[in-house]
Amino acid sequence: MTIRHLKIFIAVAETGSMSGAAQKLYLSQPTVSQAIQELENHYQTRLFERLSRKLFITEEGLSLLSLAHQAVEQFDNLETLMQEKQKVPSLRLGSSITIGTCLIPSVIQDLEKQIPNIEIFSVSSNTWEIEQKLLQSQLDAAVVEGNIESPDLVCIPVIHDRLVLCCSRSHEFYDRHCIHAPELNGQRFAMRENGSGTRKLFEQYLHNRGLRVRVCWEANCPRTILNAVLKNNMLAVMSSRLMRHELIRDRLHIFRNETEEWDRNFKLVYHKNKYLTPEIHALKDVLEKYKRLDLPEGKAVGMLVNE
Repeated sequence: MTIRHLKIFIAVAETGSMSGAAQKLYLSQPTVSQAIQELENHYQTRLFERLSRKLFITEEGLSLLSLAHQAVEQFDNLETLMQEKQKVPSLRLGSSITIGTCLIPSVIQDLEKQIPNIEIFSVSSNTWEIEQKLLQSQLDAAVVEGNIESPDLVCIPVIHDRLVLCCSRSHEFYDRHCIHAPELNGQRFAMRENGSGTRKLFEQYLHNRGLRVRVCWEANCPRTILNAVLKNNMLAVMSSRLMRHELIRDRLHIFRNETEEWDRNFKLVYHKNKYLTPEIHALKDVLEKYKRLDLPEGKAVGMLVNE
């Protein structure tokens, strides 16, 4: 089994056919078929099911695919490191959507000042999708707020964050200093999409207390959710980092959870087998700058009492 076998296997998995992989790699189809057969013989397992002249990857194939991506990436990194005399610093940085909105632009700006010729590719999506990209070696590192499930990923808490309940001036809660959790029953909410760490945390809170709210808006864009709060009289639970400008202008009123169970950490995440480049170490240093969580001074912050 060689790196060449793994590259052919990945191409077949990604294209869904022997002919597609052959075309992508500029190889003959018999060469591709032979490589897959040699892999299956080597591991004594079937990597693809062949049904009605179509290929379907098996569970064993999916397990190999994740590891193959890692092995090929490490080999390519080795080749690049040894062959290039002057390597251009680069970083493929992922983030969950909340962090991509409120934090990553400033982090990238700081990295570009610290490493002037760095090339950064950034992608923002929900935590689950970022986790998959890390496992498939499509990203070098990421910063997320949701829970990471895979034991193959290292998670380091780096930044404190807090979810708060927010409402606009037109909402009945705006002039309140205290509200009780049962008052959320039946209220209209704008929510993040499924797969969001923010939504998962708030839905667990509702479930634990037997509360039911009406989800009237669903969006993967924090600005869309804020607009629903400001213009459509919705409630929302979001990171307080996302609403600093609205708080300064007295357009929102926020409520902290009394037990601070909505407090959480943004986490730096990378694969356990990932070579930690100088760029990743620089990212860790930059994130330290944003560790503290400060709300605008002089703004009234209400309390959400859980009972």
